[in-house]
Amino acid sequence: MRTLLITGPGGTGRTTLAAATALTAAREGTRTLLLGTDRDDTLGAALGVPTGPAPTPVEPGLTAWRPDAAQGFRDALAALQDRAASALDLLGASRLEPGELTPLPGADDLALLRALREAALAEAHDLLVVDLPPAPRALALLAAPEELRRTLRLLLPPERQAARALRPVLGRLAGVPMPAEALYEASARWDLELAAAEAVLADRNTTVRLVAEPGPAGADAVRATALGLALRGLRTDLLVANRVLPEDVPADSWLGGPLAQQRKTLEEWRGTYDVRAVAHLGHDPRGTDDLAALDVPGVNPAASPIEWPVTDRLAEDGVLVWHIPLPGAVREELDLIRRGDELVVAAGPFRRTVPLPSALRRCTVDGAALREGTLAVRFAPDPALWPRGR
Repeated sequence: MRTLLITGPGGTGRTTLAAATALTAAREGTRTLLLGTDRDDTLGAALGVPTGPAPTPVEPGLTAWRPDAAQGFRDALAALQDRAASALDLLGASRLEPGELTPLPGADDLALLRALREAALAEAHDLLVVDLPPAPRALALLAAPEELRRTLRLLLPPERQAARALRPVLGRLAGVPMPAEALYEASARWDLELAAAEAVLADRNTTVRLVAEPGPAGADAVRATALGLALRGLRTDLLVANRVLPEDVPADSWLGGPLAQQRKTLEEWRGTYDVRAVAHLGHDPRGTDDLAALDVPGVNPAASPIEWPVTDRLAEDGVLVWHIPLPGAVREELDLIRRGDELVVAAGPFRRTVPLPSALRRCTVDGAALREGTLAVRFAPDPALWPRGR
């Protein structure tokens, strides 16, 4: 199954274009599932069909689904209470009733990750179109599976489970049940669920489509979003310039200024991105007829994956070079920290901790340079770790 994630600055018609993209794919014969994330039914308003926690057929080949984050949170917490019943009883804690639970911040994002996993495992569709939240929140959401799994491994390293045979003995000595076993079981279950969501995001058939209105604010937002996506290794297929004004606007019209800004931004974007323009209809699109009139581009199956290759320059310069594409990065806003077998890369407001390729773990960092949107990190072999003769 292919997955198309759609995001962009808030208020740019992101949800409308996600619905239009899914409609285009369905009418081309692709079984398509459109996944919404807003608590308000903005997706249903665009489609002209109410959407909710039950998958809703829109027309042949197109189904819309907007998971209920509140219900998902209540179900997950109720299951957690059941699994931790003995520990709660030991502490004298009262169980919470599902009706009195309200979702915590972040519940919507976790519900979306769960829905991504379920849609991929179901294999009932050929294409999944996801209306992500606005760009800043979307970037945090896309980073969540990897970051949460890393945090779990730091807090509960799998190797510590080797002592599980001693826990019953320790429990008898202490006179109270030891909750560590249940904790590790929960950690393993969470790790498995997060790994499934991470696999969907990292799949070669997953791409991101950016939606923005051409103009100074849109240009700044696109630049920052593209950098954040690149640092996560997520590839983009298109930049959709939405609500583009017609070229025949009279010179003395008040729209002359906005039109000039759009022209300038579009020219800049076309030098960097694969840009497709979607015209302004003159009103907010409502229903499938309006969505079809937008004439949005279909899904591009040929989008090239992002690679972080390692170049062997031992013979020439005595180093290995790790190339990390970071389009839009600024040298003054870059930072690198080596931590054991990991490299922490900071670019602007974004930060990611990545494991080093096996060959680079036996090296020391020898320097870095940013050229033409690519960060080249040099690694020199550590004589104490590098195989002799190499």
